[in-house]
Amino acid sequence: MDWDRLRIFHAVAAAGSLTHAGEVLNLSQSAVSRQIRALEEALGVALFRRHARGLILTESGELLFDASKAMAKRLDAATARIRDSEEEVMGQIRVTTTTAFGTIWLAPRLPRLFAKYPDLKIDLILDERVLDLPMREADVAIRMKEPSQADLIRKRLMSIRIALFATGTYLRENGRPRLPEDLTEHRLICQNATSAQVKAGAALVQHLRSFNPRSLLTVNSYFGILQSALNHLGVAVLPDYVTEYFPDLEQVLPETESSDVPVYMAYPEELRQSKRVAVFRDFVQNEITMQRKHLRELAKT
Repeated sequence: MDWDRLRIFHAVAAAGSLTHAGEVLNLSQSAVSRQIRALEEALGVALFRRHARGLILTESGELLFDASKAMAKRLDAATARIRDSEEEVMGQIRVTTTTAFGTIWLAPRLPRLFAKYPDLKIDLILDERVLDLPMREADVAIRMKEPSQADLIRKRLMSIRIALFATGTYLRENGRPRLPEDLTEHRLICQNATSAQVKAGAALVQHLRSFNPRSLLTVNSYFGILQSALNHLGVAVLPDYVTEYFPDLEQVLPETESSDVPVYMAYPEELRQSKRVAVFRDFVQNEITMQRKHLRELAKT
């Protein structure tokens, strides 16, 4: 089989379009089309059928695409291991996590990582969608549930809880709720029912809304909820890790919070020896240790 034609086939199958594949490969649409026809003639089968929305793989095309994806995965892993054979920690690591955890917890800590490894490149992918690590959509994932994908190294980092917070300014002006029933006198800020969120958080919101808050502000991300709370708009449903960076937020109704939500780190088995992954893993674990120590010291004061 002509390996260059297989590379072009893989790009077309992934893009679902000759035009888009040509843009990725820096080839004209006609050149891509000629290579696909030549591959189909060499194999004696049709690999695509045309559709109004682009190209759809035939059964034979699906078989070949499965093979090319496996090859691409192996090549990516080999490339990563070759790069990681260098003594210095450099190159790119793609990290995926939720928007809230990435913006509120992880990003503010990254200066300490870059100070130690200035040549490291991090592609931070903030997405509620769970990316496919074995297919190398990302190198490392930090998620609020244990990954279900096979062939992953996984480690439980910590547990968080979803709780209620408000600024001191808001509480002075509107009073502090002492019981969940007191929410009838307050504005509740929470995620809407269609937002991607952990089950424990959704259950807590459903419970709180049963007390008929006087006013309601729903936002589709914890970052938006945080900004609303910091602007003294009401009582916010937020993960408890926000307290370290926003000391003006005070927890209210501390007995009303979610069950434990586990936080896991995962990465493909192929990256077990990766220096970049090891550096990032150790950095996150060290930051968690430092955070726990800091919170213990705050509790003593």
